[in-house]
Amino acid sequence: MSYPPLDPAGARILVTNDDGINAAGLEALSEIARALSDDVWIVAPEMNQSGIGHALSLSHPLRLREIGERRFAIQGTPTDCVLFATQHLLKDKPPVLVLSGVNHGANIADDVTYSGTIAGAMEGCLLGIRSIALSQAYTRGEPVKWATAVKHGPAVVRTVLSIEWPKEAFVNVNFPNVVADSVAGVEVTRQGHLGFGGFIDERDDLRGGKYYWVGYAPEDPDPPKGTDAAALRQARISVTPLHLDLTHETMRRRLSDALAPR
Repeated sequence: MSYPPLDPAGARILVTNDDGINAAGLEALSEIARALSDDVWIVAPEMNQSGIGHALSLSHPLRLREIGERRFAIQGTPTDCVLFATQHLLKDKPPVLVLSGVNHGANIADDVTYSGTIAGAMEGCLLGIRSIALSQAYTRGEPVKWATAVKHGPAVVRTVLSIEWPKEAFVNVNFPNVVADSVAGVEVTRQGHLGFGGFIDERDDLRGGKYYWVGYAPEDPDPPKGTDAAALRQARISVTPLHLDLTHETMRRRLSDALAPR
């Protein structure tokens, strides 16, 4: 089963993120969404949920706060936001497109497994809605170039929606860390690999007790051509189709042979 091409003009769009309701990237994505349609709803986490992945709140209630017209904050995860919006808030007329982001930092390679931004799009996909995650690469200590995503985002989204795409797929878009006029083009990529960069930083509190920060600094090798990481290095917008089936086919076949009745 596939989605037919979609003209987003007038379509109901749900906007969410993982950086929280007050994030600058959410404002950038709202601007992108409103360039596509006048029926835009924002449901985003009350607090920053970066790195939360595809978590669903099951052990505590969700609290909703209405901030303005078609703008809501939820004390929960990006997954909660998409689920709540589609199954409750907008159940009488669900969105036909979920946009998640624009994330403060790229979501490429192994990072997609941690990302709440990716999870927002993943949840939309699970619920049968076309879904796109968007992220803006940046360099720590420098201003984030949100204008790059704002300028190029609408055209990229329109193009992605202009084709037929499988219902089990969603799309991951990453904008390079260059000013808008320096973008070198758009490249359809595959998910790359940067290497795990998690570490534990041990510190002492004022009473001599230990506490710990989880840090993350992925390796930065020379990425292979055709990957999301390589496209960003070449100042290109990376567009990566992802899907929810995590089955490793080569190993599945080998296990089938090894475990076959003899």
